[in-house]
Amino acid sequence: MQREDEGEVAVIFVSRRNGEDAAGYDAAAAAMDALAAAQPGYRGVDSVRDGDGVGITISYWADTASAEAWRDHPEHVTIRERGRARWYDWYRVTVTTTTRAYAWTRP
Repeated sequence: MQREDEGEVAVIFVSRRNGEDAAGYDAAAAAMDALAAAQPGYRGVDSVRDGDGVGITISYWADTASAEAWRDHPEHVTIRERGRARWYDWYRVTVTTTTRAYAWTRP
């Protein structure tokens, strides 16, 4: 993914899934991915999850206002509440601004 990284806001979501309602989680995650991608200021996402249910998702936003608008989006708020009630044992969110970034790809 090609982006202008410097100055972006990165929202780092670290969580542990509890394994409940996998189909419901998968559907909600797909819907949130599509909805986030349609938001002004969205720059991309990276996500991984291990076999124990611990995952890291980093969403990238043009600025703080874009990241906060996503945080406050009504559909995202609803899914976040559902996640707390059904899908997660815990999560932590860290919001930071990118000061430098680079990438390498095998030719």
